[in-house]
Amino acid sequence: MSIKSDRWIRRMAEQEGMIEPFVPGQIREHGGERIISYGTSSYGYDIRCSEEFKIFTNINSAIVDPKDFSADSFVDVTSDVCIIPPNSFALARTVEYFRIPRNVLTICLGKSTYARCGIIVNVTPLEPEWEGHVTLEFSNTTPLPAKIYANEGVAQVLFLESDEVCETSYRDRGGKYQGQRGVTLPRA
Repeated sequence: MSIKSDRWIRRMAEQEGMIEPFVPGQIREHGGERIISYGTSSYGYDIRCSEEFKIFTNINSAIVDPKDFSADSFVDVTSDVCIIPPNSFALARTVEYFRIPRNVLTICLGKSTYARCGIIVNVTPLEPEWEGHVTLEFSNTTPLPAKIYANEGVAQVLFLESDEVCETSYRDRGGKYQGQRGVTLPRA
């Protein structure tokens, strides 16, 4: 198994539609302003979050249950920024839509700019033949409100290509998050 380079990422995105929309290089500024970078890096792809956010709230005193998660536990926000309350979290989705090849698994890690502020970005691996918008989870570990910027970099996807094609892919087993669009809540 090997990690894939910028050349491979560009080829797969441009010829196979692996990432849409795709940015072939690193974008570090927009309209003359510095931004948190996104696009293709040496051995990964820096993803952006969209303007769709679901901010966790405890106004209904619900129990957090992954088998029976209530949409009432979130406030929907559409904005260029998302303010996450102290010790809380928000869900978002990527701008990019992914189509993962059958012989590839991805690992996604939060960008250091957010990590150094106590904001943790969590994404589970993108499995072989999974496709969709990636649902992102931002945890604010600080006692202060934290800000997330839409349309800027939030995490980096690393692509690992296996030396052998898997017997059963995510698509083959009918994965419950296949083809997701928008911010997707837990499904039992």
